[in-house]
Amino acid sequence: MAQQIIIADDHPLFRAALKQAVNQAVPDAKTVEVESIKALQAAVEAHPDADLVLLDLNMPGAHGFSGLVFMRGQYPGLPVVVVSGSEELQVMRRSIDYGASGFIPKSAPLPTITQAIQDVLGGDVWLPAGVADKIERLHGDTTDFSDKLASLTPQQFRVLGMLAEGLLNKQIAYDLDVSEATIKAHITAVFRKLGVRNRTQAVIAIQQMEIDPSDTSLSGSQ
Repeated sequence: MAQQIIIADDHPLFRAALKQAVNQAVPDAKTVEVESIKALQAAVEAHPDADLVLLDLNMPGAHGFSGLVFMRGQYPGLPVVVVSGSEELQVMRRSIDYGASGFIPKSAPLPTITQAIQDVLGGDVWLPAGVADKIERLHGDTTDFSDKLASLTPQQFRVLGMLAEGLLNKQIAYDLDVSEATIKAHITAVFRKLGVRNRTQAVIAIQQMEIDPSDTSLSGSQ
């Protein structure tokens, strides 16, 4: 059976580049392209037997590492490789801490991306040359909140993302095609799982998943 790879990136040109790398790495692979976290969720639900996800951290609906944490919590058997424009060592370290099977900088040449895809599909964790030793010296960043976030159901994660965007209950209900009562029940469950009491606390909590440039002061160390 042909391997199936989901490419999640909101830039069409880079999706095309990733698709080219996939075709070189696995010539008979089937690819699914998505450009938002919402579309990624739908794609994974529609293709539960997918073999790999190539995930951009900065997509509509994503809050830094939240998409990665959600994927690892809901689909622990599906390898996820972060593909990012950030090349900071701390971002790479956090990606691995949160369960990524690899980290590919967007500046990497096509042959390197192709090799990375082959390595991860072969069961390895892939990082740019010389990076593994460097990030081992950095402070790890798994948090209690990331475990809580990973415990959310797909629908609860969607609701949390919409809360973070400032949508009202009725707007969320309309977008998800459910009743306001259902949304209130989801919100109550989200608050309980995250250990927060209101929307403001929930939004502040998910901001822990953002890619914080202030955390990357060690990125230049040799």
